[in-house]
Amino acid sequence: MLIYLTEYFAQIYSGFNVFGYLTMRAILGALTALVLSLAIGPILIKRFSIRRLGQPIRQLGPDSHLPKAGTPTMGGALILFAIVFSTLLWADLENRFVWIVLISTLAFGVIGFIDDYKKLVIGNSKGVRPSTKFFWQSFVGIGSALAFYLTADNPEVEHSLLIPYLPDMMMPLSIFVYVPFTYLVIVGSSNAVNLTDGLDGLAIMPTVLVGSALGVFAYVAGNIVFSGYLGVPYIAGAGEMLVFCAALAGAGLGFLWFNTYPAQVFMGDIGALALGAALGLVAVVVRQELVLFIMGGVFVVETVSVIIQVASYKLTGRRIFRMAPLHHHFELKGWPEPKVIVRFWIITVILVLIGLASLKIR
Repeated sequence: MLIYLTEYFAQIYSGFNVFGYLTMRAILGALTALVLSLAIGPILIKRFSIRRLGQPIRQLGPDSHLPKAGTPTMGGALILFAIVFSTLLWADLENRFVWIVLISTLAFGVIGFIDDYKKLVIGNSKGVRPSTKFFWQSFVGIGSALAFYLTADNPEVEHSLLIPYLPDMMMPLSIFVYVPFTYLVIVGSSNAVNLTDGLDGLAIMPTVLVGSALGVFAYVAGNIVFSGYLGVPYIAGAGEMLVFCAALAGAGLGFLWFNTYPAQVFMGDIGALALGAALGLVAVVVRQELVLFIMGGVFVVETVSVIIQVASYKLTGRRIFRMAPLHHHFELKGWPEPKVIVRFWIITVILVLIGLASLKIR
């Protein structure tokens, strides 16, 4: 929004041209989202506490979680507000990617909000039925996939799967492959982050790290000079995703200020489902779905641990892990919660660096 105002003032004073640079707008977007989160966070936490929108704790979980009962949740609303406000303020609103990603992210946030609302306000401990939740996630996921496919400026690139670490390896995808694949990336990423969100700060920091790395990919893919130098397919308009990713990182760090151990607030499904979807959406824009799988390895392993646990119990009556998702397994082995959290963060840093290496190794 402000990009148009600064373009007008640049006609009067050339110094305003600095606000036209993508990197500057990304920095300002991150700072705006961070300040908003830090400023609004205490107010939101207080309101949630007054209305007793506290997190219920499963009796089957680790005993160390019992004192967390009643901790304000739905803090993801703070993250979403900061992301949307900052993106609308600093991004180019004529960019199709901005609107597709924003609207889709908000749609997943609405699904999460309804689930949280039923649990915390209405008192339905089960929230939205899994089948109903999956239906609406699928509806938004398929709608997003179709929006990307039908609005592509360069179908040769935007309808292809980029194979990382290999030079000039792109697999063209027909609509019958592209849409289901994109749907799986978006919905899978959304649910993976949601499953990981079980300890204080465990999900938000990897989300910030992966989102920031995707912002680097967006900047490279949207810059014809850098994309040509690094051998990355050029995607016109993808650079604006850097502003969105920067806003996500700023909002996430602001939320982490209150969500770090011991947490003053949890993000709830409204945040986890939306943030996971956002990572998948940006990965689709920059054609780095497979790199997202690598960088988001913590999310992947957490999800796989649940699948293995459920499958093993149903097939053999035995559990592979002491408890799933995986972070609970380590807690029950005696690891203190902060140790589990920080070690998962460290693993994410390593995986993000491996993912970023694909920019040069090809």
